Amino acid sequence: MIREVIQAHVEGVAKKLGIDMPVILDFPAELAHGDYSTNIALTAAKALKLSPHEVAEKIVKEIGTIEGVTKIEIAGPGFINFHLAREAFVDVVKGIDERWGRNDHVKGYKVMVEYTDPNPFKQFHIGHLMSNAIGESISRLVDFSGAEVKRANYQGDVGPHVAKAIWGIQKLSLDAHHAADLGKAYAAGAEAYENDQKAKEEINIINAKVYDRPDTEINKIYDAGRSASLAHFEELYKVLGTKFDFYFFESETAPKGLAIVRAHPTVFEESDGAVVYKGEKVGLHTRVFITSRGLPTYEAKDLGLAEMKAEQWPFDLSISITATEQSGYFSVMLAAMKEVLPDIAKKIQHVSHGMMQLSGGKMSSRTGNVVTGESLIAEMRSQALGKMEGRELGDEKEKIADTVAVAAIKYSVLKQATGKNIIFDPEQSLSFEGDSGPYLQYAHTRALSVLAKAVEKAEAKNPPEQVPEFERLLPRFPDIVFRAAKENEPHYVTTYLTQLAGAFNSWYAAEKIIGTEHEEYKLALTKAFAQTMKNGLWLLGIQAPERM
Repeated sequence: MIREVIQAHVEGVAKKLGIDMPVILDFPAELAHGDYSTNIALTAAKALKLSPHEVAEKIVKEIGTIEGVTKIEIAGPGFINFHLAREAFVDVVKGIDERWGRNDHVKGYKVMVEYTDPNPFKQFHIGHLMSNAIGESISRLVDFSGAEVKRANYQGDVGPHVAKAIWGIQKLSLDAHHAADLGKAYAAGAEAYENDQKAKEEINIINAKVYDRPDTEINKIYDAGRSASLAHFEELYKVLGTKFDFYFFESETAPKGLAIVRAHPTVFEESDGAVVYKGEKVGLHTRVFITSRGLPTYEAKDLGLAEMKAEQWPFDLSISITATEQSGYFSVMLAAMKEVLPDIAKKIQHVSHGMMQLSGGKMSSRTGNVVTGESLIAEMRSQALGKMEGRELGDEKEKIADTVAVAAIKYSVLKQATGKNIIFDPEQSLSFEGDSGPYLQYAHTRALSVLAKAVEKAEAKNPPEQVPEFERLLPRFPDIVFRAAKENEPHYVTTYLTQLAGAFNSWYAAEKIIGTEHEEYKLALTKAFAQTMKNGLWLLGIQAPERM
């Protein structure tokens, strides 16, 4: 690849000039400034006791010429910009296939990514959609970087929320076999727990019985509700395009967590009948790991989870996707883990995501005041079907509507840094005019429609002299993938694909492809674009339909 060639030349010259620092090759802010750029002259100037511009001149002079590069120039205070030759772009187009963008950065690594994590007996809420979108994309980015990836789902099948739901089922005579009834039951139990002291005591008793399972009636409700919830979640995972390798449950991690805490009395200490970790000793805060009732908290269960993960699939890295509001909790839990499970703790990484808000009250839930993740998917599916009215899609219409709805949601989540809150605009998210998942999908199908009409082969030969903007963007894809994977930030891919699709659409609108002198190369270029979009969309967890 031309990038590696340029990198090697600059590194060789830097070493010759006595520059002992890494050479970073980046992209200029504007294509007019070239295709690659480095700031090595700016970073090395102080050590060499020269101005950045003087250092840049020395580097450029020593480099001389590079095959595949037409011009090397100095810009601004000392940036060195490289302009690629026409042949370099042709080589890129020729090399784009199904593996385009892959690298071996973490080849041989075993990485577990835990995400989504909905709790049985509760609704699948919008936060679970965010966790799913980010977690699935990170899983695919890590996979593209050569690692062996396993997807994990950790679910709270014990705890106060379960007791509240069971209480609601009993009081309202609801059916635990139906997911919709479980949501109603939990809502009723949660409200009663806050406002009714008697109900609170009853729910606390149920909570203890859920762990010990001494009550036949409660066990029957619990087993039915747990099965119904998990089956319902699987339907949503199928729509979202996620398939998990491991399922972990709090009912399994709880006894492990209790045992770990009890085995380390010098790390955890008693306080008012509970067992706590004093986080102040490491600049954090105190958190309870075992309640005064002798029950494990989320913190203790997470210790058990870490140990269970390592036992079931020894990993080199375990990434957990959770909301930013849990960052403080996670910091204390990880500090405690470093003391009791040090070998595992050093392999744990936390990626936080923001919250999702709906714009301007444009959408209301069909199931109540809270807009669930499920109702959002259903609403987007309905709107997608409306937009496809009149299109001849046959039996594929429903499937394509699901694909478009999921693309709309995932793009909205993944178009900015993971830790930021987002405002979800249903209308904008389904737009075919730009800055949306469906816009990217449509650009891909547009390219496929051109290729379907072609008689000539799509061979990368006889290129026109002029290099279109989107062709100049193609070589950047592997670098974008590498950075997104390294930083666990899918938004780099989203931004790139949006820019690429916009440039292609402009070229498509202005350029005749079939029946021209350069038809074969233009078709090859269109094919390269379609493959890049398909690979990029896959990394975002978004399907690339052939028709829309």
